[in-house]
Amino acid sequence: MRLKIKFHHPEKSFITLPCHYNEAVQGFIYRHLEAHIAKKIHDRGFKDPETERRFKFFTFSRLIPDENTQIKNGKIHLYGQINLVICSPVNEFIQSFAMNLLKAGEFVLAGEKMLLSSVQVEAVPEYKEKIYVKTLSPITVYSTLNTSDGRKKTYYYSPFEREFEELVIKNLQTKLRIWQGKTVFEGSIKPYKVSSKNQRIVIYKNTVIKGWDGVFEMSLPEELFSIAFDTGLGAKNSQGFGCIEAWKGLKIEKKTNKIES
Repeated sequence: MRLKIKFHHPEKSFITLPCHYNEAVQGFIYRHLEAHIAKKIHDRGFKDPETERRFKFFTFSRLIPDENTQIKNGKIHLYGQINLVICSPVNEFIQSFAMNLLKAGEFVLAGEKMLLSSVQVEAVPEYKEKIYVKTLSPITVYSTLNTSDGRKKTYYYSPFEREFEELVIKNLQTKLRIWQGKTVFEGSIKPYKVSSKNQRIVIYKNTVIKGWDGVFEMSLPEELFSIAFDTGLGAKNSQGFGCIEAWKGLKIEKKTNKIES
């Protein structure tokens, strides 16, 4: 299930936030959950019986203004109404967040007072064997490696490395195993409109995280398709990574070509 919320500053035409605001948005989400749900998601999550890893099973987009974005003096200025997408297969999570947000009507995000404009529930897109998806927050894929002197090093993969696709699919398979107790082995995700300019650097709790924006060609079994939209692609989803939407650009291009011909 997906929520799209829209909000604005009550007095100004823009809001000012730190450039790296993922932690602030994550905290805002947790604060608007009922206490027992927030504790369950944050402290326990959902455990994979095979690896003992735990997943939070939610993701969120970057903040998307209706108008423009400017960066000044180390701060980001977002103009107009601001959009945020939150996704999760956990219905009680989505329902709790939506109800508490509607009840409050206003909130504070990184010191800025906000007024809620709307809350819209969206379904996962209709299944397609092949679909083009656009990132609403960067996809991050990494491995922890041991250096020659015994230290641990995090290596972030690019979409042009084989391991990127392998780890994204493996991550989805693990989530499906936890959520539905199923295992499927098919699936692919390829960069479609992605270049070196799409690499993103995000600082979360003083840690540098590398991710990638862009448009990807995704071919998944139906079970993994839903998991991808509900939980996000790649790692660190609950920190604001891997949120996606169906890309409309391909249809527009085809329509334009027909008109021109």
